[in-house]
Amino acid sequence: MRSLDLALIGNCSIGALIDGRAEIVWACFPRFDGDATFCSLLRGDDVQNDFGYMAIDLIDFSHAEQEYLTNTAILQTRLYDAQGGAVEITDFAPRFRQYGRMFAPMTLVRQLRRLSGSPRISLRVRPAIDYGKSRPAITWGSNHIRYVAPELTLRLTTNASVTAIVEETAFFLEDTATLLLGPDETLQGGVGETGRRFAEETAAYWREWVRYLSIPFEWQDAVIRAAITLKLNAYDDTGAIVAAMTTSIPEAPNSGRNWDYRYCWLRDGYFVVNALNRLGTTRTMERYLGYVVNIAAGTKDAALQPVYRIDGRSLIEEHLIDSLPG
Repeated sequence: MRSLDLALIGNCSIGALIDGRAEIVWACFPRFDGDATFCSLLRGDDVQNDFGYMAIDLIDFSHAEQEYLTNTAILQTRLYDAQGGAVEITDFAPRFRQYGRMFAPMTLVRQLRRLSGSPRISLRVRPAIDYGKSRPAITWGSNHIRYVAPELTLRLTTNASVTAIVEETAFFLEDTATLLLGPDETLQGGVGETGRRFAEETAAYWREWVRYLSIPFEWQDAVIRAAITLKLNAYDDTGAIVAAMTTSIPEAPNSGRNWDYRYCWLRDGYFVVNALNRLGTTRTMERYLGYVVNIAAGTKDAALQPVYRIDGRSLIEEHLIDSLPG
């Protein structure tokens, strides 16, 4: 299995895990417990099925740096080559208030910016379907690529070369490029302008959210980062809180506890809302209580289960995925 030193981005609708070289190794669509579109985290050393990720390859790569924008869920990775060239990659999922309601689309945004030199890169966008069993069909137009699967079609809208992405050919990044991966819908507005607006609005949302936290004097940065991470595991649509974004990662080596944690354990959800309440944010608790009340109302006189699906359904069936070695 790959390194678990990963960064989390999300918007309380979807989430993604990104490694230190800006490769998206895990993301499920259209929600937390959906099909693992990016699943290379569980590929192991399987080189024959080299897909299930979204990567940026810098020619003559030297080293990388990575950090979050202060008090946000926006991740920045800087890749450096041996000739002094550098590229900055900004990754996030949009989340902000728009038209009086929360806007959190099923969309990942990736912004590329040349920092120095003449960096030469190639973009590999290789989604998977049915937990890594196969790849979707691909169609494309002048500014978009469609990844067509039986259950869900994703559209990558970009101002980078579509040909370079489809054929995975290297090119010099002269200035900037933006990629938006989301629903199969036509983008209303320019790609670069939309990406910049989404980034500005999302950064403003998270900083406003952090501003009202009751942060202790010590370890402020760590507490803020933990609070944002807990928040990202809350599914806004129903109020459920998942135990983790991932499935099939052992709790400990050789433990055999390879469970799917993209469900809501009622007890664990309580611990999350209790921690957030101590920081002064109550909206997550209100949504979670609504989730639990709706479950209780549907069980009549039966006892509550320890765990439920994020849509509140009680039926949970276990099955093995033999397409991902782990």
